[in-house]
Amino acid sequence: MKSILFSYIITLTLTLTSSIVYGAGASSFSNVTPGKSIKDLANHNPLFTHRYSADPGVMVYNNRVYVYATNDGDVATKFTDDNTYSHINSLNVMSSEDLVNWTDHGSILVAGNNGAAKWAGNSWAPCATYKKINGKDKFFLYFANNANGIGVLTSDSPTGPFKDPIGKALITRQTPNCGDVAWLFDPAVLVDTDGTGYLYFGGGVPDGKDAAPKTIRVVKLGADMVSLAGTPQLIDTPYVFEDSGINKIGNTYYYSYCTNWSAGEPYGQARIVYMTSSNPMGPFTYQGVCLNNPGEDFQTYGNNHHTIIEFKNKYYIFYHTEWLNKQVFGTQKGYRTSFVNEITFSNGKFEKAKGTYEGVSQLSDVDGSKVNNASSFAWQYGITIKGQDNVLPVNYVKGAWTGISNVDLGNAKSITLKAYAPNGATIKVCVGSENGTVLGYVDIPKGNSLQNVTGNLDNASGTKNLFLVSSGDATIESWQLTGGNSSSTPSPSNGSSDCWSQSLGYGCCSGCIDVIMTDNDGEWGVENNDWCGIPKTCNSNNASSSCSGAQGYPCCKSTCSSYFQDNDGEWGVENDDWCLINKSIC
Repeated sequence: MKSILFSYIITLTLTLTSSIVYGAGASSFSNVTPGKSIKDLANHNPLFTHRYSADPGVMVYNNRVYVYATNDGDVATKFTDDNTYSHINSLNVMSSEDLVNWTDHGSILVAGNNGAAKWAGNSWAPCATYKKINGKDKFFLYFANNANGIGVLTSDSPTGPFKDPIGKALITRQTPNCGDVAWLFDPAVLVDTDGTGYLYFGGGVPDGKDAAPKTIRVVKLGADMVSLAGTPQLIDTPYVFEDSGINKIGNTYYYSYCTNWSAGEPYGQARIVYMTSSNPMGPFTYQGVCLNNPGEDFQTYGNNHHTIIEFKNKYYIFYHTEWLNKQVFGTQKGYRTSFVNEITFSNGKFEKAKGTYEGVSQLSDVDGSKVNNASSFAWQYGITIKGQDNVLPVNYVKGAWTGISNVDLGNAKSITLKAYAPNGATIKVCVGSENGTVLGYVDIPKGNSLQNVTGNLDNASGTKNLFLVSSGDATIESWQLTGGNSSSTPSPSNGSSDCWSQSLGYGCCSGCIDVIMTDNDGEWGVENNDWCGIPKTCNSNNASSSCSGAQGYPCCKSTCSSYFQDNDGEWGVENDDWCLINKSIC
């Protein structure tokens, strides 16, 4: 067996070192030119450049910002027609704790046969909030069914999965005082300090009523947030077009909206303006403009949609523009993408914000010693992300890359990726840019199952922009810097109970989640951006006991990549030595 393995090692080595895709470090990139990002590395806007995301509805939860947006489509799709919005039946969700690196949680299937709300034809312009019900935080996602009603989905997590709790629209044209609303869409939601929910919605301009359309409504929600506790009431909004927004600051309620195209000064055409009231249901008094139309700041005129939030003692305004689709197509086709800028609040009033490409300052550095989602980044080229979940893997092609802003490198000596590559691939790790200073390489062996792979790093010091560049087709779920000044790796101990990690100062995982790391204590996963101990009753631990190895070699602990097969089974490589692949976990 050993002679066969030795011969196979020689053959395997020759094969791998002759590959331009995998196994040769720097030489793997001899025929690879990283693509150029549409978004300049000096800029933080737009939030995403791989997915069009319109009508940003924004929620702050547990020191993290969640953005829910109309899914105008993936940038990789070569649209030939203008966006008519009729195809849209899903909502994008992304989140960030620093407002520069955004985690893509995918697209929520909302409307149609494959969606949570099968009665709905479309899903547009979402908004979201949460409320503690029966002692547990519950999340509510409101959306527009075209311009014909408002639906609601619920979840136990801000990233889903979401379900339809009532099986029908919450607001329809049969709802009292809504029959004459031109457009029943664009919801905004507020949970007041006493726990009462309010929903704002509507829009459109009836003929001859440009100055006073009277098409905005507000309604008090039931305690369950999925029913109405009264009749919708009119909010008299001058020159309204669409796009409700609501905030409470102190004891004052701020209602904001997009003006219509017939408005003159002081309102302006399709600008965001705001009104104030001492009552969540009004009446509201006009105050002024808080954001220009995107055409005034980016030369891309179009409809406007926004959300204002307070986060870490500052105010921010999220909005969309057609800047990205203009870069892709050379002209505007109606595919929109989300931006964010600071907005100043002083003496009870919002000052007019200015839309910029630079965007906002990063609020905190990324701790490279933690397990970081690959789907969290500031810049990219050539990647795709499929599905919908809290953690999603990123798919790379030859020359594709992701860039993470302001990573604390911590003098790390190595980097571990949770990844796979169908034909093998090498990941170049560099700083400054996709063509910047190389810190090291990570070789991903050929295989179709996620596994932890590690590469050495040199001169990984300071806080810098970190880039992962792929030599070929590869999928990465997470990355972690190791061997530096600090490490989030749990310290060893002798846990034995099912909730064994509590004695080590870490929580227990909620179930049998993905294994990120294994040590003498057991298997470790990540939930809520922190380590947790995976219960020892989970399959991978139980299954590992059923494999005893062969011919003096142990069973593989995590790898599922096969290099050789004989009568004993399939063989992989771990710690530079052979191991028998454990079929019960692969």
